[in-house]
Amino acid sequence: MQKPQTIKDCIRIGAEWLQRRKVDEALVVVELLAARLCKCGRLELHRCGEQVPQQRFLDAMGRGLRRIAAGEPVQYVLGEWDFRELTLKVDARALIPRPETEQLVELVLKSPRVQELHKPLVVDVGTGSGCIILSLASVMPDGVFVGLDISEQALELARENAVLNKLDSHVYFAQCDGCGEFDPGSVDLLVSNPPYIPSAVVDKLDVRIREHEPRLALYGGADGLNCYRDLLFDAVMVVKSGGSVFFEIGDDQGAAVSAMLEEFGFLDVRVHQDLAGKDRFVTAVQG
Repeated sequence: MQKPQTIKDCIRIGAEWLQRRKVDEALVVVELLAARLCKCGRLELHRCGEQVPQQRFLDAMGRGLRRIAAGEPVQYVLGEWDFRELTLKVDARALIPRPETEQLVELVLKSPRVQELHKPLVVDVGTGSGCIILSLASVMPDGVFVGLDISEQALELARENAVLNKLDSHVYFAQCDGCGEFDPGSVDLLVSNPPYIPSAVVDKLDVRIREHEPRLALYGGADGLNCYRDLLFDAVMVVKSGGSVFFEIGDDQGAAVSAMLEEFGFLDVRVHQDLAGKDRFVTAVQG
């Protein structure tokens, strides 16, 4: 790789190098790396584009490019990622927060039922990085916020993110398979983005996902619906009458998850689309 004379050259050369290795959105990826090293926003890179890069900059950029060319997600290389108003630490202990999950949070916050809650008990099952429960806690004025996960490694990351965003004093995390430990009829709001990828599909996912993100957070069983089945046995007990349930789903699972919720006696079951127009969320109210 030729030695760049300016940071702008470095970005161009790095993007061309990644493009030859079939990396998607190569220019964006390199700009994100450069912005981190320049300690600025990606849209502010023009301010330092004509600077001569120090050797430390070139060495760090080279390490990052090689990791990305090998299939590692740029989010893990950067070590952090923005989710709504929060900046979260991200690594291989949990899934990278997706834009669709930001929409799930928006769906919760725009719900009239949720807006009327006073000091609710809010539970996030399969919390991963903590992105959902921390986002809700940062916006909702009061309440008790609990993130649950079967993975202790994911919970460690979520706790670190709570500290990073100064939310550790009123968001709690615990290791749990499901949410059956809560008192019957005690939960006001249950939200979950559980594993929903069918087992046969996992090995066909993009290499950045299947080789680097935790498989425990991907596998949803043969049809991708195992976690919803298990979770609803708990939800029907712990969610109070009139309480709300919000699920993120695979884009072909709307009818199946809706049918499950109705079988368990939930009311006002609705499927919602993401910004791409695909079924992505199911909401319901406990009867």
